[in-house]
Amino acid sequence: MDSSFDAGIAEIEPSHSGLASIQVKLPDGSVREFPRGSTAFDVANSISPRLAAASVVAKIKALHRAASTPAAELDKDVEETAEAEMYVDHDTAVERLVDLHAPLEEDVELQLLRENDAESLKVVRHSAAHVMATAVLELFPETKLGHGPATDAGFFYDFYRPTPFTPDDLKAIEAKMAEVVARDQRFLHEFEDREEAVSKFRDTGDFMKLHFVERFTKPGEMVSLYRNGHFTDFCRGPHVPTTGRVKAFKVLSLAGAYWLGDEKNPQLQRIYGTAFFSQKEMDAHFARLEEMAKRDHRLLGKQLDLFSIQEVAGAGLIFWHPKGAIIRKTMEDWMREECLRRGYSMVYTPHVMRRELWRISGHEGHYAQNMYTPMELDDAEYRLKPMNCPGHILIYKNSPKSYRDLPVRYAELGNVYRYERSGTMHGLLRVRGFTQDDAHIFCTPEQVEDEMAGCVEFAEVVLKTFGFQEFKVELSTWDPKDSKSYDGTAEQWQMATLAIESVLQRKQIPYKTFLGEGAFYGPKIDIKLVDVLGRLWQLSTVQFDFNLPARFDLEYVGEDGERHQPVMVHRALFGSVERFFGVLIEHYAGAFPLWLAPVQIGLVPISERHREYAEKIQQQLQKHGFRVELDGRNEKMNAKIRDFTLQKVPYVLVMGDKEAESNAVSVRARGKGDQGSVGFEEFLTRIQGLLESRSMEL
Repeated sequence: MDSSFDAGIAEIEPSHSGLASIQVKLPDGSVREFPRGSTAFDVANSISPRLAAASVVAKIKALHRAASTPAAELDKDVEETAEAEMYVDHDTAVERLVDLHAPLEEDVELQLLRENDAESLKVVRHSAAHVMATAVLELFPETKLGHGPATDAGFFYDFYRPTPFTPDDLKAIEAKMAEVVARDQRFLHEFEDREEAVSKFRDTGDFMKLHFVERFTKPGEMVSLYRNGHFTDFCRGPHVPTTGRVKAFKVLSLAGAYWLGDEKNPQLQRIYGTAFFSQKEMDAHFARLEEMAKRDHRLLGKQLDLFSIQEVAGAGLIFWHPKGAIIRKTMEDWMREECLRRGYSMVYTPHVMRRELWRISGHEGHYAQNMYTPMELDDAEYRLKPMNCPGHILIYKNSPKSYRDLPVRYAELGNVYRYERSGTMHGLLRVRGFTQDDAHIFCTPEQVEDEMAGCVEFAEVVLKTFGFQEFKVELSTWDPKDSKSYDGTAEQWQMATLAIESVLQRKQIPYKTFLGEGAFYGPKIDIKLVDVLGRLWQLSTVQFDFNLPARFDLEYVGEDGERHQPVMVHRALFGSVERFFGVLIEHYAGAFPLWLAPVQIGLVPISERHREYAEKIQQQLQKHGFRVELDGRNEKMNAKIRDFTLQKVPYVLVMGDKEAESNAVSVRARGKGDQGSVGFEEFLTRIQGLLESRSMEL
């Protein structure tokens, strides 16, 4: 954008009409008085100049005013777009981030965020996007701007330029960004009459900025702009105080995208980058990405011969190889045993069922886009099942139930099929056919809280058994403004939501609430595990359902002799066996704990004459239930040990003359190296203890 944009734009001066002072409540609970129009920087400076210098952005909330529309209930079609995030002003009564130099016009709660606060990182990345756009226009002034939002991993900016950017151009852009940062230009928040902004964008041919202004502002409104030096952009902010605060950044890659996603529109060039507050943080980020690449379950799945996806069979369909299959069996056996111990009954239901069943359940109306097209057979139309719940309902309904029979808990490791578009699938993590560790609990309304609490406790046991110590919980409920997308009444949704909240509060589990994210039939708890790299994975879910029992006319005879309708709880704790297995691979980098490892012990006879003793050890280990592989190849000992090490086998036992004479084994433990020679019985006792306790250690 050229410097003519500066003409006629003046930085907004704070208004001092009305009340002469405002109250500012600080995080410690203290309240201070400041002149109206003071800034967060003024507040910080009054506390400590060092605090003011360290602050990045402020978080404020009106003290004496309720929000007109809760932030979580904004129009989702707008709220969820990156453009809206940058251009639409939120209700000023809602907690929000503002520039340090934004004038405060009313009583507020105020929190000063510094570089170590998570929300500050997204702000510096948004500012880095502006720095990149500044650099691009200085180097290539013919370029037209799209939008440049911050993302979880960094930022990007869309550009229209007939000439493609080259790798050398990206290097030049990064070098020019360093110049812009070194200028330490202040990010100034300015406003302009909408009609004037529209006219200028139209005159300069900035068709994308013109589109955003016309879409996200109304006639007569002022347009929010940010300027650093001669560069001005349509944006609502906030930003860091100056370009100099963008201390560490990198231009990463280039991709193509059609304007507004329409191939009939001009093709844009999207440049990706990332930014941090320090070089140390950025180096750690790239080290983490490198570690993530090493742990990629698709790579390890091939390297360790665990699973494959065969092109000739179709995308999103998993072939479990022997080593992957034995891990799957171990996972499923544990789950079935645990379900039985907790009072579940195991059931099996068909893979295909009549289309009429899905009409009754509501899936035909609410979930059809995720189901495969109907199959027309001689007696009716059938559909592959996307979930197991209607099948379990039919089993419940097959015989009369009394209140004495409840709760009824059905569990199934059932194969389900969901339509995923070809570009959305990702190894084991997003597939078209998968196995869901599904369970459905039918109970009285008085029992539902205890049943949901039992499910949450079961989920904790699952995660900890498989080596995950940390998790986060989310409560997803309906959006009252979009009631057509959900079954049930407002009273039913409120009752169900309160029941779930009671469970979480009773178990003292912190949680966040998300409106509009519930299933169509009821609210749900999502439990997200945290892996060894700190990544969140959505796996376990517990859902309340008051709709399907009504749709299927489910009943039980109560203590009063009358017929009553049960409530229903859905729960899946692996989520799906495939996805959980993919997460396990990445969490352990393929080095599974002893109880899960496909080959638990590798045997290496030093020479051919030691093979007989190695076979004897193999038979004894297998007799005790261990998965053992003997390498009897005519290869050198070190080559055999290396091959077992590459396959991440927990223990490698080497056997020569000394071991054969004393009924011993020379032990090499994964990650610990040579542990020396030990009597076989002693070794057997040790690993039996590890197996029985499902220890994560060797």
